[in-house]
Amino acid sequence: MKKPTMSIDLSTAVPPVFQVMLKPHGPICNLDCKYCYFLSKEMLYPGSRFRMADDLLEAYTRQYIAAQHAPEVTFAWQGGEPTLMGLAFFQRAVELQQKCRKPGMRIYNAFQTNGVLLDDDWGEFFKANDFLIGLSIDGPHELHDAYRVDKGGRPTFDRVMRGLSFLKKHRVDFNILTTVHAVNADHPLEVYRFLRDEVGTQFIQFIPIVERDNATGFQEGEQITNRSVTGRQYGDFLIAIFDEWVRRDVGRVFVQIFDIALGAWLGRPASLCIFRETCGEALALEHNGDLYSCDHFVEPHHKLGNIQEIPLIDLVTSEQQRQFGQAKRDTLPRDCRECDVRFVCNGGCPKDRILHTPDGEPGLNYLCAGYKAFFRHIDQPMRFMANEIRQQRPPANIMAFLARQEVALQQRLARAKRNEPCPCGSGRKFKQCHGQRSSQVF
Repeated sequence: MKKPTMSIDLSTAVPPVFQVMLKPHGPICNLDCKYCYFLSKEMLYPGSRFRMADDLLEAYTRQYIAAQHAPEVTFAWQGGEPTLMGLAFFQRAVELQQKCRKPGMRIYNAFQTNGVLLDDDWGEFFKANDFLIGLSIDGPHELHDAYRVDKGGRPTFDRVMRGLSFLKKHRVDFNILTTVHAVNADHPLEVYRFLRDEVGTQFIQFIPIVERDNATGFQEGEQITNRSVTGRQYGDFLIAIFDEWVRRDVGRVFVQIFDIALGAWLGRPASLCIFRETCGEALALEHNGDLYSCDHFVEPHHKLGNIQEIPLIDLVTSEQQRQFGQAKRDTLPRDCRECDVRFVCNGGCPKDRILHTPDGEPGLNYLCAGYKAFFRHIDQPMRFMANEIRQQRPPANIMAFLARQEVALQQRLARAKRNEPCPCGSGRKFKQCHGQRSSQVF
């Protein structure tokens, strides 16, 4: 096997920060989630043991750390299900990280799991080594179990909650990854309140399920499964949660897409690749050393090479990867380029760009209607919070501001006459608006 050699000037050619999603067990998982896009990747490696070898783990650790030009480096472990590798594998991974660590460099580990196999040993290890755990929960049991089942089709909710109990017992830092799909999309507050109040998480990521309906499992074709959330459903889901969050949970609960939006209103670049102008800095490494352009594009056309034959740094900085990242911006339809929320959306993830614009141009994001509705809905409170930050005041001040607005509105509503314009500013008569229903406005 050819030994990798460094062949370029790392100080000028490497992105300041890039991340690789590590798949040490490939797509192998102990669950059979019905919407999972990664289980089908097993077909790419017929006959494989699907287990990262120690020499590959060491080679990757060495190359990845050497290529990073930042004081902090994160190893991101995903799958499939990474706990299937066993605890000894990750003990060895941490040992190699410390062996290869540059002076003064801090190394972190992020570990995404379904939680089913967690126990005291895992909890002790995660805590001792400062792992951040991403735990997948789709809401209360009836919503979670709709699609997140094991190989026998049995529900997994109780086992996941048991896994969560070990994280809490050992005081392991965790966040919750919640997919938004056809079943739970119409229950936003039930999902959010469950995660906030019963799971007790402070950090939530909402991940929309946009699942291609084809036989390959690749990002191709325009048909979407009926398990997928619609664009408008996703927007309404986020709006409902935002309206509760902005009134009571700012500074207490952190929802990834809300944080990213606030950054955009402050003029900062997005920390999440799907909302950046270009992408290509979040790659995926398979169990055998094959590197792919993106976790969502583990397919032959987007394979860059193998890090045991070509150095990781050469693959990350290759022309193929550069073109992959630039295409996100260069293929953006005119309708998107002229959109008022482009500054925060940037067309969304390329994997979801399967619709046509009203002018017939390809490349419109499947979730476009939802993104537009959500980002336009949050404009005023985001402006308020961004201004508070610029004035070095806490953005949580928005809650008191909205409470005062609501009191003032209720006072105006109490004085309104049936045929007068509604005080909420809707443009309708009071009897056709707040006169017959209650709502919340900014």
